[in-house]
Amino acid sequence: MQKFLIIAGVLLLAAGLLWPVLSKLGLGRLPGDIMIRREGLTLYFPLTTMIIVSIVLTLIMRFWGGGK
Repeated sequence: MQKFLIIAGVLLLAAGLLWPVLSKLGLGRLPGDIMIRREGLTLYFPLTTMIIVSIVLTLIMRFWGGGK
């Protein structure tokens, strides 16, 4: 469990540091991502982005974890 938490923390740190680069790739502004803008309020629901991230992370964990 400790190893998993350390790796997850490192990945989150890397994603945070690389976010300016990742945002230029269009990640977070895909069709299906919902943005509601009203006066004084902006709501953002990155549905498509989160589905793609989930699929990619699932595949990585499957191959890295040996399919357990």
